[in-house]
Amino acid sequence: MTHSVFIDGAAGTTGLEIADRLAGRSEFSLITLDEDKRKDFEARRQALNDADFVILCLPDDAAKEAVAMTSSAKTRIIDASTAHRVDQNWTYGFPEYRKGQHERIASARLVSNPGCYPTGFLGLVAPLVAAGLIPEDWPYTVNAVSGYSGGGKALIERFESSDGADIGFRTYGLDLSHKHVPEMQTHAGLGLAPIFSPAVVRAFRGMMVEVPLPISVMPGSDSPEEMRACLANHYAGSPVVTVHEQLAPSELLILNTQEPSDRLDLYVLGSPDNTQVRLMAMLDNLGKGASGAAVQNLNIMAGLDETAGLRL
Repeated sequence: MTHSVFIDGAAGTTGLEIADRLAGRSEFSLITLDEDKRKDFEARRQALNDADFVILCLPDDAAKEAVAMTSSAKTRIIDASTAHRVDQNWTYGFPEYRKGQHERIASARLVSNPGCYPTGFLGLVAPLVAAGLIPEDWPYTVNAVSGYSGGGKALIERFESSDGADIGFRTYGLDLSHKHVPEMQTHAGLGLAPIFSPAVVRAFRGMMVEVPLPISVMPGSDSPEEMRACLANHYAGSPVVTVHEQLAPSELLILNTQEPSDRLDLYVLGSPDNTQVRLMAMLDNLGKGASGAAVQNLNIMAGLDETAGLRL
């Protein structure tokens, strides 16, 4: 059976990478619009309602508009924007982060694709909170760096222009109101909003997300190994998420030559006296953090092998 797919916003970075992952797959046929029709209301409306699956790669307001334009009951939607990530009418599209989520996605009509930073944070924190190894009411901090492709066309152009040639590190979200914070708090089940410190580095793709924990003064586990074992058990059998056994690798790197990847790699790094832990997640902000996650969700919703077309 062939499923029709319309990528609304196919000319953007995320849309292009999704199309690349779907290229050559006989299970899907892409509905495409000519360049002069991409922003035509009627052409988009027809494509949205003709498709079996729609993937929205749009700004938040445009994504909401596209959902309102979709009246066909058969059309199932994956939204890669921030617009619906904490909407209870939408299923959160992170199949691994809690038990039963894969099945919820499989039967859902409306799926919100996770943000790239929240994927790293939730991949680390949500299972540990659920297991009671770390508290739900702790003031967590999240330190994260991403390749500049995560900022979309405008930031890509800035970093690759002569005006941005001297930028090595860019921190932002300095008003402490980043749009990913509600998503992190809601889906981790936290009583307090985490303090989020995002940054961009001079690499096109790749991401590290870190949650430092002073476990000697925290309720819950005082054992880094117990935390690592909990995560390893939670993700056992996952073809996408790997919990690494090393408790102290010498370094973790984001490379300027980073290849596309749809993996999520997790580390629990403990101090020698077990009083401190650094929870670390590594992923491709354009892979498991965006396009790869959308394709994984599409596979699950279509009843296919969830890793088909992914780069693992």
